[in-house]
Amino acid sequence: MTAVDFEKFVDRLADVSAEAIMPFFRTALAADDKAHGGAFDPVTEADRGAELAMRRLIEATFPDHGVYGEEFGHLRENAEYVWVLDPIDGTKSFICGLPLWGTLIGLTHRGRPCYGLMSQPFTRERFFGDGEAAYWRGPARGPAGARGALETRKISTRHCPKLAQATLMTTSPLLIEPALREHFHRVERAARLSRYGGDCYAYCALAAGHVDLVIETNLHPYDIVALIPIIEGAGGVVTNWSGGAAALGGAIVAAGDPALHEEALKLLRDHAV
Repeated sequence: MTAVDFEKFVDRLADVSAEAIMPFFRTALAADDKAHGGAFDPVTEADRGAELAMRRLIEATFPDHGVYGEEFGHLRENAEYVWVLDPIDGTKSFICGLPLWGTLIGLTHRGRPCYGLMSQPFTRERFFGDGEAAYWRGPARGPAGARGALETRKISTRHCPKLAQATLMTTSPLLIEPALREHFHRVERAARLSRYGGDCYAYCALAAGHVDLVIETNLHPYDIVALIPIIEGAGGVVTNWSGGAAALGGAIVAAGDPALHEEALKLLRDHAV
């Protein structure tokens, strides 16, 4: 790294991404289908423009760093530092006009996630962490918030050691691999409450202590790397279904309480990731 103010730089990445995205939100924006006949996998001009804007800023500031983005792939993937970008995580919600999407900006050092930020520019919220601590920044409570003031608060997961007491989220059971879907439903039936939707926002709600468990499959590194330092910094646990590192994606389970994570793994860990 250089002497650049790191936190301000990551915030600037989020700013340039938001500048590219927000003119398109809740407009008649066309979406291309990356699946080309499979399950609908939309991508928009906003996705592409936001990633290009972030890539340009990274290249200008840290020309030796690598970049891995959803829309434009790898650049210097073996660099010591690699930025992992998902310009709009939750594009389906985006094209539906729902604010349950976010820009994910992650940084790995020698392959390990070391910093992450999720930006939701419509609600003016940012969640960020370094694995040791995690924070939320958003509209201040009371009249100050109405005037545009922002506040920053440290966040933490909540104590919930038992699945029977837990709130569980997934983006959609239909996105879980068919061979693994019944294993998800086994956990779901044991949970107190389950809710669908949210994409990256569900993981941040977990870090902030509002949700206890998130379970998904078929994630890519750009879907999860930025969220790992936020969840761990807030006191949570995130692994694959076998209990291994989550940074490569695959089938992921995140929990706010380590005891809850272990209970969920007992229902999931003997299945392939």
